[in-house]
Amino acid sequence: MRQNYSNLQLTTLVVLRFLVGWHILYEGIAKLLNPQWTSAGFLKESTWILSGFADWVMSNSGILATVDFLNTWGLIAIGLGLILGIFSRVAAISGAVLVFVYYLNAPPLTGLEYSLPTDGNNLIVNKTLIEAGALCVLALFPTSKIFGLDAWLLKRKQEKGGAK
Repeated sequence: MRQNYSNLQLTTLVVLRFLVGWHILYEGIAKLLNPQWTSAGFLKESTWILSGFADWVMSNSGILATVDFLNTWGLIAIGLGLILGIFSRVAAISGAVLVFVYYLNAPPLTGLEYSLPTDGNNLIVNKTLIEAGALCVLALFPTSKIFGLDAWLLKRKQEKGGAK
């Protein structure tokens, strides 16, 4: 991969990985540190194709608690994977799926109304969809094999293989 891209291109991709990773990690930590946080408020706003799923999750406090736990710790794991560059392809794909699920619950489409304020004026494309797209790009360009714990693990594996 390194020989096909300039240092500037690779650095930009690593910076993108760090920025998206930080955003996702911080979202997870903020949820973890707020004992009052629950996804119920977001799920109540679901008005599109996943609204039935959102209603089902909210219908049972045990399911809601499980979704909240998985969401919080999933965000933390995805963010750490991206920042540290470990299993970053899995983290990027998992993050893209999770963020796209958020989008499908509350897309900025004409005719859909939400009681929670939105960030800016959006139609079809919003920051959630853009972040899902950025995560797809990161999954296709595994920069962690150049800069991250994946690179370090790969190097150690090659050293052990050569020592035999």
